[in-house]
Amino acid sequence: MYQWRKFEFFEEKAAGRGGGGGAPSVPAEIAGRVTCCSGGRGRVAVGCDDGTVGILDRGFRLSYGFQAYASSVLFLQQLKQRNVLVTVGDDDQASSQSSEICLKVFDLDKVQEEGSSSTTPFCVQILRIFTNQFPQAKITSFLVLEEAPPILLIAIGLDNGSIYCIKGDIARERITRFLLQVEAVSDGTSSPITGLGFRVEGQAHQLFAVTPSAITLFSLHHQPPRRQTLDQIGCEINAVAMSDRMDLIVGRPEAVYFYEVDGRGPCWAFDGSKKFVGWFRGYLLCIIEDQRSRKNMLNIYDLKNRLIAHSMPVGDVSHLVTEWGYIILIMSDKRILCIGEKDMESKLDMLFKKNLYTVAINLVQSQQADPASTAEVLRKYGDHLYGKQEYNEAMSQYILTIGHLEPSYVIQKFLDAKRIYNLTNYLEKLHDRGLASKDHTTLLLNCYTKQKDVEKLNHFIKDEDGVGEIKFDVETAIRVCRAAGYHEHAMFVAKKAGRHELYLKILLEDLARYNEALQYISSLEANQAGLTVKEYGKILVDHRPAQTVEILLKLCTDGGDPTTSRGSNSMRLLMIPSPMDFVNIFVHSPQYLMEFLENYIKAVKDSPAQTEIHNTLLELYISKDLSFPSMSLENGLEDHNIKDRKGKDTANGYKSGTREKAKLGKEDAKMAKDIVDRQRKGLALLKSAWTSEMEEPLYSIDLALIICNANAFKDGLLFLYEKLKLYREVISCYKQAHDHAGLIACCKKLGDSSQGGDPSLWGDLLKYFGELGEDCSKEVKEVLTYIEKGDILPPIVVLQTLSKNPCLSLSVVKDYIARKLEQESKLIEDDRKSIDKYQEETELMRRETEDLKTNAKVFQLSKCTACTFTLDLPAVHFMCMHSFHLRCLGDNEKECPECAAEYRSVMEAKQKLELNARDHDLFFRQLRGSKDGFSVVADYFSKGVVSKTTIPPENAS
Repeated sequence: MYQWRKFEFFEEKAAGRGGGGGAPSVPAEIAGRVTCCSGGRGRVAVGCDDGTVGILDRGFRLSYGFQAYASSVLFLQQLKQRNVLVTVGDDDQASSQSSEICLKVFDLDKVQEEGSSSTTPFCVQILRIFTNQFPQAKITSFLVLEEAPPILLIAIGLDNGSIYCIKGDIARERITRFLLQVEAVSDGTSSPITGLGFRVEGQAHQLFAVTPSAITLFSLHHQPPRRQTLDQIGCEINAVAMSDRMDLIVGRPEAVYFYEVDGRGPCWAFDGSKKFVGWFRGYLLCIIEDQRSRKNMLNIYDLKNRLIAHSMPVGDVSHLVTEWGYIILIMSDKRILCIGEKDMESKLDMLFKKNLYTVAINLVQSQQADPASTAEVLRKYGDHLYGKQEYNEAMSQYILTIGHLEPSYVIQKFLDAKRIYNLTNYLEKLHDRGLASKDHTTLLLNCYTKQKDVEKLNHFIKDEDGVGEIKFDVETAIRVCRAAGYHEHAMFVAKKAGRHELYLKILLEDLARYNEALQYISSLEANQAGLTVKEYGKILVDHRPAQTVEILLKLCTDGGDPTTSRGSNSMRLLMIPSPMDFVNIFVHSPQYLMEFLENYIKAVKDSPAQTEIHNTLLELYISKDLSFPSMSLENGLEDHNIKDRKGKDTANGYKSGTREKAKLGKEDAKMAKDIVDRQRKGLALLKSAWTSEMEEPLYSIDLALIICNANAFKDGLLFLYEKLKLYREVISCYKQAHDHAGLIACCKKLGDSSQGGDPSLWGDLLKYFGELGEDCSKEVKEVLTYIEKGDILPPIVVLQTLSKNPCLSLSVVKDYIARKLEQESKLIEDDRKSIDKYQEETELMRRETEDLKTNAKVFQLSKCTACTFTLDLPAVHFMCMHSFHLRCLGDNEKECPECAAEYRSVMEAKQKLELNARDHDLFFRQLRGSKDGFSVVADYFSKGVVSKTTIPPENAS
């Protein structure tokens, strides 16, 4: 393997954790020759020919030793899962009738003190290897496999080609023994077992057995075990090992062979006699005897990277073991050679100095270094190639660092226009990994557009399978494509990403494809369509108003089906967009807004936004300054034609001013007609949205009043005032218009108290005529007729009101005053008669009262008023001249039964008057509701209600 490079990736380590001290050796306390050793669980166990076992720590110091056998220790193995040591040795303490070779199991966690100088671990079990069924032979190899603890599988290879197997719980001696026999050689002799190796795959256990003449595989999971010969040539002892992939490694003088379950695998032609073969962390260990110098060389091979990681001469090695991350060689003279691997940084520095970057890359990848370390090696290799101006190769390395190296480090190296191809390649890979930012997308698309590489642009944007997320920033891609004029590509990205607003923005602002935009909006879901119309509705209304209104109607009316049952599904209505959400898009086209809302209220009768809709419609109907873009366009065209004709007429010596005035007059007439039509619709809407059955209208009353007042819409104001019972405001409207006939007609309608009207309106009307300052005799006479008929105002108030108008003569009120004086005279005469009558009655009552006080009263009744029988004693006489038998009266009767009812009614009326005296609200209500307030006050005085005289209680003495 002369072509393999040699490196010094390993170095000799000094003994001890601190690295101090000289060359280590087997401790002097171990006197015997080392016959076997095993590493595991942070210790190295060595067996000697004097039967002792020593346990060495990491500094190769003796932790403790013990006498395991009386004669010698042949084999031992430290288990990995448990702190147990399994040994095979010659013990002359065994019975003379049986074999002296026995197997012992020591529990190293249980140490028994034996004096002060040594300690002995607890021997769990002593097991005889050879029995009558398994005759004795020389043991040549030994191997232990830990299954599920405490089950062990022990294989013991013999010099006669047999393998004794012991399986089970050795400590409890619940074991099974069985014999395996390798195939005999052609001459019939047996070859010794030179090596064993277990291979475990799930529940399948297999055993490799090596002899100098054959390699055999036993499948132990079959019963009986199945034998398979893998090769007809084997190897000598110590030249057998197992790799970390559970492949058998066999060292022969010509090469090193790997064997799998189906036969021979890879072969590595390392020449020389293999004294020892081992495996350490993916490295192949070989101690090879040089044929010329007869010296032993330790070679450590990195098979993946095809290099020699370390090579050094060694002495006569008796044992090879690995522990603590070291390769440990025990020499025949008990010296110990400890070899450790250098750290990754040191190995890479060594390779970088020699510019062996490919080797460094293979090294970090084979040893499964962290991705950041691998990326750093790739970066250095890329920098090396970049310095040599090998830009394509350098970019290949930089691409491998994506995800770990900052992209800006690479991008700034390739910003030169000459290297735009490499930059494009890197940015493409960056997007494929999903690690590109907005700036990277911008840069990549700019590279495509500068190269005018439409094919790659198509591949980047369009040739995706449509599954999963887009690997670049959508907004950035669209922005760059639009700026470069690739509108179709920008539209494709927007549509695929579901960015409907960007798709429409390109269609409308860049391509002016309005019909296609409308079709696209129609294909969207309702909520998405609503959002896009809100954003781009102004453009659509400006260019395709009718189609836009149609789409909006479908959105807001659930498909535009007016027969859909909407009243029973209020939640469904709430999910449908409201027309008010789209009002702002009609800012330049109010006439189409009016059309949209008109059609909507025809289709939907119970919209949640009906108040706002009616308010908007009212403003559109009643407003006088509504502008129409179509009319403005016609005016502009006509003005241009007028100017052309005007120039020609001037050249001919005359002007066409008369014709211009005719045109303007025609336009004014058209505008006026439109205002009238709209206001007629407004009045109809006011009335239909507030019928007599409705308590509240479907629009805002305050807003409607403001709109009507601001636009001097008299009909609307009159309707609203009348509905609100603001009759004086209705009168004010007619006053402002000087519509006398309308005033009188309005008062006839609104001043009729029998119809719930307000009669006081006639007084306001009379006051208006009194302050008018012009002759209105006819109207005043008509008003006086209704005032007299309803007795609304006193004559004196009428005279005072009309006297303010200097244009009115006395003849206007002459007849009215004459009739009122005649009525007053009759009333005065009636009052005088009543006064005389009441005075006579009062005088009569006074005389009776005086008579009762001063004269005796004679009772002449002879019959009882109650029973009409003859009056006899005992009898009771009352001052009212009624007499009763005592028996006809009730117990404690003190009132005349005949007069008591009348008396009580009088007293109740009196008490009621006293209560009314304290009820001021009642007094003022009667005062406001009476035609003649003075009569109400006089009535209260006449009844003593407002008198200061205190009425004493009934029981007062």
